[in-house]
Order: sequence, then structure tokens, then C-alpha cells
Amino acid sequence: MTDTRGGQYLALSCSIFSEYSVARGDGQRVRSCGAFARLRYGVADVMRLVRLIIWVVIGYLTRSDALYIGLGAAAVQAFHGAWENKSKMNTAKLTLNGKDYELPVVVGSEGEVGIDISNLRAQSEAVTLDPGYGNTGACKSAITFIDGDKGILRYRGYPIEQLSEHAKFPEVAYLLIYGNLPNETQLREWRKKLTDNSYIHEDMIRFFDHYPPTAHPMAILSAMVASLSTYYPDIEDEDNWNLNIVRVLAKAKTIAAFSYKKSIGQPVVYPLAKNSYVANFLRMMFATPAEPYEVPEVLERALNLLLILHADHEQNCSTSTVRMVGSGHANLYACISAGICGLWGPLHGGANQEVIDMLKAIKADGGNYKKYVELAKDKNSGFKLMGFGHRVYRNFDPRAKILKKSADDVLKELGIKDPLLDIAKNLEEVALNDSYFVERKLYPNVDFYSGIIYRAMGIPVNMFTVMFALGRIPGWIAHWKEMREEPGSRIHRPRQIYTGEKERNYIPVGKR
Repeated sequence: MTDTRGGQYLALSCSIFSEYSVARGDGQRVRSCGAFARLRYGVADVMRLVRLIIWVVIGYLTRSDALYIGLGAAAVQAFHGAWENKSKMNTAKLTLNGKDYELPVVVGSEGEVGIDISNLRAQSEAVTLDPGYGNTGACKSAITFIDGDKGILRYRGYPIEQLSEHAKFPEVAYLLIYGNLPNETQLREWRKKLTDNSYIHEDMIRFFDHYPPTAHPMAILSAMVASLSTYYPDIEDEDNWNLNIVRVLAKAKTIAAFSYKKSIGQPVVYPLAKNSYVANFLRMMFATPAEPYEVPEVLERALNLLLILHADHEQNCSTSTVRMVGSGHANLYACISAGICGLWGPLHGGANQEVIDMLKAIKADGGNYKKYVELAKDKNSGFKLMGFGHRVYRNFDPRAKILKKSADDVLKELGIKDPLLDIAKNLEEVALNDSYFVERKLYPNVDFYSGIIYRAMGIPVNMFTVMFALGRIPGWIAHWKEMREEPGSRIHRPRQIYTGEKERNYIPVGKR
């Protein structure tokens, strides 16, 4: 073989890249081997290419014409065939009033397919209608991946099962916000910053005196987080952004604990530098100045787990609210405060509180849980078992699997005897074995188990949603940061289909 064959191998390699690019639907051909590095392929795609190129190189080094021709041709054909279906998905066609519109198709790193309608209104004067946004991708995001059919949840690519088993909450917060797990030095500095910034301004402590004792802790948390912006101005530079990120993460738990202390008439307890993030919160909640308080290890483990499992869940009601408010370039504190309000409702963050209220109602009715199971099966009863099934997961909620074991451990180690928890365990047994629930995949979800654990820990019911918020704040920050850093990001401005009155003339009041 002559030296010109090296050029042929190089051309073959580039043709493989080119065929692969066209088949993937990237909308451009590869003009040189160097251009390949700039394309956005997944890791699995790159590894496939590497393996094929290695074989081509082997053919060159061994001067094997047969290997060259066979592998080279097979490589191009295999790539073209393997991605043939994807090449057909470059665009989608919409026919409206007899006119066709070509809409770009976007494919995510995990194979999710979306139709880009950004220019649909400009081209056709039509908009899409999707109440509740259940079929609408409002953004591209690299933070959290969910596959509801398979029961998969990953933060930045890491399975929730691994993070919940091995990580601490501050570590997961760093991962969500900055994209990677911190190294030892970064984690040590991160934890120190969270501890050093956990105190709130002494003037702010006086704010608590002016809330009524019956004020809901979510109202206080939202108002106090928004008030932080009056003490820490929003300056548009990276250092100030990072400092405000630390401040809201660190101070939110202090605000939450202080609001609880005020509601029960006890003096506030300040955080200790030696304690972990989670241990400090528990101490501020349950310690008193009159005696020392050691945080029970079982409670620290359980709360660390709960906060991790709540840390992010893609584009839900509250996260979308944070992005919506943030799109107008509101400061971080205002955006997080808006997220807290979005989380407050019983259909979102308040669902675990609804679980406990349901258990109380069953207990008040004599504890006959079987009666309520039958009511749940009856379409006409109007009764719904709270904490069962999930809008996203068509399989078992992966977070619920993890929390089920934690709930068992907490109840066992604390030796809790609670009639409500007995009812909950009976309902769980039914849901896991009754064909009605199994066939419909109405398994206990994260709200069911988190409510049980919080109650066992001694956290009052009206604080349940606050606990959810504390866990979710890192996710909100991550989405706010991702959106603000995205080039060309726009203010969110959804459209509507107007269904009101057509134009009519004003009638004087005496003639109406």
C-alpha cells in the first residue's frame, strides 16, 4: 500500500463523521476531522465513533486492504442506517389551513424529542394551546433528567439512588448549582461559607415579632427571603451572584427554624459552627437555652435524605415560577420567594400535609382504613387517597422507594407508636398488593413517606411544606442561574386564546 492510502483513511474517517452528523440531524456536515470536536454528541455516540475509527486505523497500520474496505464501508453504512430514523426527524410538518409548515425537531441527550415552535406564530399567526403546559418544553436544561415510565431520576447525570446513599445535602446543592460534584477543597470551602452565612441580620429577627403566632411558616419564609434583598443588594457580577447563592441557602434554614420558634413562643436558638447544615437546622428547631441538645443521628440521616430527594424535580410548578420571575431579571431573593409561594399549594408542596390530614380523618372515623380504600376505588365517592400515584411517574416513584426504607428505619430506631402511622402502614400494604392499585400503578409516592417521616421526627404539620422548600432551594437556584447565563434568554411571555366578548360600545350607567 502506498503512502497515499493514509490520506484515504483520513478521508474515510471524515466521511464517517459527516454521515453520522447528517444522520443525527445536527443540520451541518463535518468539514474536517477537527470540526467533530465542536459538535454536541453524547458520550455513547463518541465512544461508538472512537471504536470504529480505531478499527480503521488498525486497517491502515496493518496495510490490510480487505480490512480497510470492509470496515470502512460497513462503518459508513452502519452509521447511516442506525440513525436513518433520526435523520427523518430533522423537521416535523404542521398543516394548517392547507399550508405546510416545517418545524425543527430538537433531540435531548437522553433521546427526548421536542418540536421547536419558536417561529410558528411569526410564520402562521397561530399559537399552540396547552393548558397546564403538560406537553410543552419551556426550556432546554442540563440539570435534572426524569423518565417517568422507567422511574428514573438523575441530578446532573447522577442517579438519585447513588446520591441519596453516599452524598450530603450541601454536596448535592453544589452539584445542582455548579454542574459537578465538588472536590475535597471545594466542599470544605462550600460548607464553611454555608456556616458563616447562616446568621441573619439582627434587625431581621425583630420582624418575627410582628407576625401573628398563627401565621403560616410558608408565608413567613417567603416574606423573609424577599426581605433579604433589602440587606444584600443585587449587583450583576459573578462574585456577588455566588455570595447571594450562599446567603439564601444558608439563611433560609435559619429563617424557617426561627419562624417555628416564634410560633410556639420559645426564644430563637442560633446555629453552631461545629454542626453540619442539617444538624444546625434540627438544633435550631428543637434545642432550648435551658439544656444542651445533641442532634440524634437517626434524625440527621433522615433529614439529609429528605432534603436530597426534594432538591430538584425538573420543570414543575414552583421551578417554572422561579424561571418565569427570573426571566424579567428579578433578583435571586425575589425569585426564590416566588418559588416558595408556588410550592405552597396543596397540589404541589403541600401534598405531604394533605396525607397527614387524610390519616387524621380516617382515625377520627374509627381508623377503618379498609372503608377508605373502597371509597378510593369508587369513582362516584369523590374520595381520593392522598400520597398515591404521581403525575410524572408511571412506575414507582424512585424517591418513594428510598424513603420507604428510611421510614421503616426511623420508626424502628425511635420506637414510635402512633395510630396515624399504623393507618399509613396499612394503607401502604394495600397499595402494594391490591390489584386495583397495582394495575393502575398507584404506588405510594414521595409525599406519602415524607409526611410519615416528618411526623415521626416531631416536625409539626404546618412546617412540612417549609421542609420541602428548604430541600428545593438548590434546584431553584440552579434553574435561575442556568436561565440567566443562557445566551439570548428572553423574558417569558406566554400567549393565550381569547374567549371573551368581541368589541362593544360603552353604555352610560343610567341606560344599563
